[in-house]
Amino acid sequence: MRLSKLLRTLIPVLAGLAIAVPAGHSAQAPRLSEKDIIDAHHYFLGRMLILRQEHLDFKAGFIWNRILHRDPASAAWVNPNFDVVTSEAWIAVDETSCTIVETPAIKKRYYTVQLLNGWGETVANINERSHPGAAKFGLCLKGSRAALPAGTQRVELPGRKSRLVARVELGADPQEAVKLQKQIKVYPIGKPKIDPPVEITLFDNEQLPRVEAFNKVDAILASERDINPGMEALQQKARAIAKAARDVEELTRIDDVIVKQAIPQFQKTARAPGTPRNGWSRFAMVGNYGSDYRSRSVATYAALWANSAREAVEFWTYTDGKGQKLDGSITYTMTFPKGQPLSLTRYSWSVAALDSVKFQVIENAQKAYLLNNQTKYYTAKDGSLTLYFAAKLPDGAPPQNWLPTPAGQNYNLTFRFYGPRDSVATGGYFPPPLVQKK
Repeated sequence: MRLSKLLRTLIPVLAGLAIAVPAGHSAQAPRLSEKDIIDAHHYFLGRMLILRQEHLDFKAGFIWNRILHRDPASAAWVNPNFDVVTSEAWIAVDETSCTIVETPAIKKRYYTVQLLNGWGETVANINERSHPGAAKFGLCLKGSRAALPAGTQRVELPGRKSRLVARVELGADPQEAVKLQKQIKVYPIGKPKIDPPVEITLFDNEQLPRVEAFNKVDAILASERDINPGMEALQQKARAIAKAARDVEELTRIDDVIVKQAIPQFQKTARAPGTPRNGWSRFAMVGNYGSDYRSRSVATYAALWANSAREAVEFWTYTDGKGQKLDGSITYTMTFPKGQPLSLTRYSWSVAALDSVKFQVIENAQKAYLLNNQTKYYTAKDGSLTLYFAAKLPDGAPPQNWLPTPAGQNYNLTFRFYGPRDSVATGGYFPPPLVQKK
C-alpha cells in the first residue's frame, strides 16, 4: 500500500484511539525516539503473528477444544516436523470450565503435549518427564474453581486461550506413532465463554505490518495478558504510537522508521538469531523468554510454536560456510564424526529443507523431506557420516544420504534435536558447516 493511501486510511481510524489524559495534563504526547518505535514494533509484532495464526487456523476449520491430527505425509502447513507426527488444538477455558487432555501410554519414544499462550510463551509441557504416571489432565484457568473428574491432574493456564501442539516421534514404526497420536484426546468440561479474535488485516511474512499494526493497540493488548516481566514499558510505547499517529507528520515519520529500520532489523535477526557458529544459528532464548521480547517475536516469526531447549533444539542456516545464500542448484555436504549426531540426543535428530519465506517444507518429486536417525544412511569406514543437499543426486553420493533441494531457488536448512544432551541444550554444540562440493 502506498504511504499516501495508508495515511488516508489510517488517520481517521487512529484519531479515534485517543488515550484519556488526566485533568491538568497536556494531551500532547512526547515525541517517540526511533529506538522507541523499533522496540514497540518488534514487541507488538510477536502478538500480531499469533493473532494472525488464530485467524488463519479458524478460517481453515479449527474448532475450539477439539484436536486436529495432522497427516504425517503432508507438507503444506506451517513449520511442520517430519520426524514427528503432530496434532494441534486451540484451548479455551474460563472460571467455570476446563478442558481435558488424555494421553496414551507412550514408551521409548519422544512425545510431548505443549501449551503456549497468545504471545508464544511455552506455559506447560505434558509428558513422562514432567508428569510421570499421569494420563488424564485438566487444563484450567489459573485461580478458577472448576471441578475435575477423579484421577485428573490439574494443569493451570495463565489465560483464557492457549495453543496446544502435541508431537509424537515417528521412530522406526510410523504406523504405531499415528495410532498413538490418534489416542490423544481433547474435550471441554462445560461451555467456556470465548471472545472472538480482534479483527486485523491479515499479512504475510514478505509484507510485515507497518504503522497500521497499532490501529487497535488497546484491544489487542487487552485480548491476551503478557505474563512476562518488564513488558509494561513496551506496551506504553505501543500505545504512544497510536496516540502520536493522530498527527499526519508524526504518522509519516513513524511509518518511515518502521519501514526503513524496524522491519529490516527484525528480518535480519530472524535470519541469524543468537550467535552463529559454523554457519548455523540458534535462538539464545527459546520457549521461555523472560524479558527477551525480541527473541520471542523472532521465534514466532521463524519457528512458530517453538518449545523450550530441554524439549527440542533447532538450528538453521540460509547460507553456506562462506556466507552465500543456499542455492538449490548447488551441491553441499556436511560431515559428522563417528557416533554423531545420534550421540547428541536422547531421542532423535533430523535435518529438513524449508523455503525462505513461509518456512514450509519444500515439495520434491522424491517426496523426501528430511534425513534423520531412522534413515538407513551410509557411513564411511571411519564411522563418519556425510549428508548431501542438492537438486539431483550428486555423483558418488549414497542415495540414502541425499536430501533434494529446489533447483534455482534459495532455501533454509533446519536441524533439530529432540531430547538434546546437555552440550546441545545449553548452547555448547553447533552442527558442522556446510561445504560446497566442487
